[in-house]
Amino acid sequence: MTEPSAAIEAVFREEHGLVLSNLIRTFGDIELAEDALQDACLAALVAWVDEIPRRPGAWLTVTARRKAIDRLRRSATLRRKYETIAAGQPAAITDDRGPDTVLIDDRLRLIFTCCHPALSPDARVALTAKTVGGLTTAEVARAFLVPEPTMAQRLVRAKRKIRTANIPYAVPDDTDLPERLSAVLAVIYVIYTEGHNATSGADVVRAELTAEAIRLATIVDQLLPNEPEVMGLLALMHLQEARRPARTDDHGDLVLLPDQDRSRWDHARIADAVDLLDRALRRGVPGPYQIQAAINAIHAQAVDAAATDWAQIAVLYTRLAHLTPSPVVELNRAIAVAMAHGPAAGLRLIDAIDQLDRYPHYHSARAALLRDIGDDAAAVVAYRRALDLTTSEPERRFLAARIAEVRSEGTASRTST
Repeated sequence: MTEPSAAIEAVFREEHGLVLSNLIRTFGDIELAEDALQDACLAALVAWVDEIPRRPGAWLTVTARRKAIDRLRRSATLRRKYETIAAGQPAAITDDRGPDTVLIDDRLRLIFTCCHPALSPDARVALTAKTVGGLTTAEVARAFLVPEPTMAQRLVRAKRKIRTANIPYAVPDDTDLPERLSAVLAVIYVIYTEGHNATSGADVVRAELTAEAIRLATIVDQLLPNEPEVMGLLALMHLQEARRPARTDDHGDLVLLPDQDRSRWDHARIADAVDLLDRALRRGVPGPYQIQAAINAIHAQAVDAAATDWAQIAVLYTRLAHLTPSPVVELNRAIAVAMAHGPAAGLRLIDAIDQLDRYPHYHSARAALLRDIGDDAAAVVAYRRALDLTTSEPERRFLAARIAEVRSEGTASRTST
């Protein structure tokens, strides 16, 4: 990719959620909005060859609106839809989104629309992650550990449901808001997770996604002040972001948590996040995000890897498993048990987990424990399985290096005997 096209691609990523949500509010049709935005992006590739406009989001919005109207003019439903749009002209585009407008942020409207109870829980998260966060269908599929065609069908069904059920494009009122919150927070964390551990590409982190997730969580926090799970999610994301400078070396290669240079962590951010978590926990209703934040706080406050209280982390993962049972939570609990009580104990728990055969971190964690107990041959097989399932370039380099290390240790051992 050339430098200008890379810059354009970055703009598309940054502006996607806001432009799309603005189009959905204007036209009331997710599929039409997506098609029109795609048309506008194709037009931008031609028009922006020499220079990206000063307000690219406004350019994309105006162009996409025109493209949408062109599509409507060619459709059999022109008269009905065009009269609806003409009856209420959209407001002029503005970038001035002050505190009085933040609670009616278009992206927040879109999140609650996609998180409507009429949709299944998986569909709510998947649809919002794609439309608001700008994730591709493949990225959303990897986040849900399902094949891409399955996810594509799920997204199509969700968009049709919104259209046929006439789900309103609006933030729910005060009486419905708390019930809808858990799905919204799940959406935000899926977006953050894809940014924090990019499943594909050349970088470990996609900063535009982590920043968007934190921005959205901050808006929800302003909408529902002192809601403990919102505060817990914000604390969790800030604690993870605080460690980001040490997660890669100077070559962009992955550095695992025990090997990170903790002097590179943002300790001021850690302190602020721990304070936020403490305020959430004092409300006396600990939920999944608060527990995950507490786990991360233990890591963040340990002076070095050896000082980490793995026994307490294992206890917290056990509690998390009771609240939100999942194979990924069980995997993390098994790793904590291995660190607290030895690799054999952790390996027994890992081998009892189902449904994670296509999850690369399952195989890489298993490989590390097999290596710890001296079963190098099985460790190599597990590392290779993880490598086959991984599309992130830094993670692929990390796994390839691990395979080479284990093989080298095995060769040295045979030579010495």
